[in-house]
Amino acid sequence: MQLQQKRQQMEKQLGIVTPPATRDEMLRGANGPYRVNNDLLYYHLNIRVDPQAKTVSGLNTIRFRMLEDGNRIQIDLQQPLAVDKIVFENTTLKYDRLDRAVFIDFPQTLHKGETYSIDFYYSGHPVHHGRFGDFTFGKDPAGNAWVYTADEGGDGGASTWWPSKEEWRDKPQDGMEISVAVPNGLTDVSNGKFAGKVDLHDGYTQWNWKVRNPINSYDVSVNVANYVHFSDKWGNYYVLPQDLAKAKEQFKQVGGMIEAYQHYFGPYPFADDGYKLVQVPYAGMEHQSAVTYGNGFKNGYLGMDWGGTPYALKFDFIIIHESGHEWFANGVTASDTADMWIHEGFTTYLESLYVEYHWGKAAALEYVNGYQSKVENLRPIIAEYGVAAEPPEDQYFKGALMLNTLRSVVDNDQRWWEVLHGLFQHFKYQSISTDDVITYFNQHTGMDLTPIFDQYLRHSHIPTLDLLFGESPGLVMYKWDANVDNFAMPVRVGDPAHWQIIHPTTHWQWMKTPLTKDQFKVATDLYYVNVDKQ
Repeated sequence: MQLQQKRQQMEKQLGIVTPPATRDEMLRGANGPYRVNNDLLYYHLNIRVDPQAKTVSGLNTIRFRMLEDGNRIQIDLQQPLAVDKIVFENTTLKYDRLDRAVFIDFPQTLHKGETYSIDFYYSGHPVHHGRFGDFTFGKDPAGNAWVYTADEGGDGGASTWWPSKEEWRDKPQDGMEISVAVPNGLTDVSNGKFAGKVDLHDGYTQWNWKVRNPINSYDVSVNVANYVHFSDKWGNYYVLPQDLAKAKEQFKQVGGMIEAYQHYFGPYPFADDGYKLVQVPYAGMEHQSAVTYGNGFKNGYLGMDWGGTPYALKFDFIIIHESGHEWFANGVTASDTADMWIHEGFTTYLESLYVEYHWGKAAALEYVNGYQSKVENLRPIIAEYGVAAEPPEDQYFKGALMLNTLRSVVDNDQRWWEVLHGLFQHFKYQSISTDDVITYFNQHTGMDLTPIFDQYLRHSHIPTLDLLFGESPGLVMYKWDANVDNFAMPVRVGDPAHWQIIHPTTHWQWMKTPLTKDQFKVATDLYYVNVDKQ
């Protein structure tokens, strides 16, 4: 509460107004009693998509294990989608709807440790939300139906189009099946391995997909279009016919991407489900094992120099960034949206590792520091917990720069690579918090990095190295100006040809130097800090 009050005071001083959480945000973000009382095991989403009527209908079979005795659970589905019926052991269940939440009541007590299954039937017209639309009925340039989903954040989410346990702490640990019936002549591409198609003899074909790994509800994807398919040793690709030649050339970058990330973090985490790129008309999204791609078959971000360095146009940003989420977001997931920097900060840092793997460390430093101009430092990266609050955009760029800073603090690349590899392998397929990340780093570096994480993640401002020079060369005073009282971080200073490592705290110290104020430098490419020379 004290931290939240400090944050509110700071935002008031900066003129930033954060509206109070709505009931819907609290229902979406809270690990409430009817979520925490059960453990999600498996989904089978079986739906029909009608592009002409712009409707979705069908059912989701939900299997779960009770963690305590109870007779109510929460599943999420947003209106105007209708709950047609919910069936348990041939009994139609009663339920209450409150915003997106559907509270399902059972006629008898469900017992701790026992496994149960319900069939949740629903139908209706999904509402188009947000930047990428959540669920969109569109057309391709040739006039064919093009239906696609993208629902990570904003007011939407997975519950805009299918009923699920829409919170990040609990994934179906045994995976899921996805069956999507679409008009003949169209193809559905969803997550996991292709499990065959069935002619329903009513003008529709059912496309079946099998997901063998835990999957977050927002990662579940439906993409319906007049796709053509090709493949290589790395994965499968689905694009519009007129873009096939361009895709075959551009998607050659997939191999170099997977090789780079496997070098740092170990084998591709969803080998059982495969890797796909699926063309869509928006920029792209990290749908697990079915990454969606809309970058125009160009390098950079929509053909633009995204980072302001020579390296930003050497690769396709969407392939490299969105696929990086297979490791951080899909492989390792934040347990609360407030900690989404675990997705975005790590994956933005992965971009620089991709650059380092192919062009060297100096190139990676130049690349990641190109993001300094994008950081605003107006709000803490970590948002409010329990209310589905999204962090500011700084989670991407400042998060990556913090990780680059930590590498310099550890100052031992062999250990750094061991920590990164170990972190991913230790938490693979789990949902974790910022505190889990900090604890792992502290244990495996042998250092207390908590104050550094706290300064960069829980406060708006980055630390400033205060330097106080005398009238003549020979002596400089130094300390950190930081929000965290016990903040201490080593930093390289002095002559760039012969850096000297000092260990400032928030209290003044001094050192001898033959350098003048202008000659005295700080390695701001290795540490994301401000410098104030007096």
